[in-house]
Amino acid sequence: MIEILSPDQSQTRITKNILHCLNHGTQIGWLIDLAEQTVLVFLPKAQPDVFDEPERIITVPSFAHEISLSVATVFDWLLD
Repeated sequence: MIEILSPDQSQTRITKNILHCLNHGTQIGWLIDLAEQTVLVFLPKAQPDVFDEPERIITVPSFAHEISLSVATVFDWLLD
């Protein structure tokens, strides 16, 4: 699942939604924060991983293992 944090949204509420989905079978959750240019990646039963370096490749679900997306690529798409 992918959540893009809007300025008027609660990060806590979005995080709770991602955790709920992970507890019910979702493989991976992304929380994209445009203001911070950061992607938090949530995996089941693991600490979130922070992706905030432009060249860093973001973790994707196993069914998309052939896809390679950097932080810069994701934000270029979103901010165009």
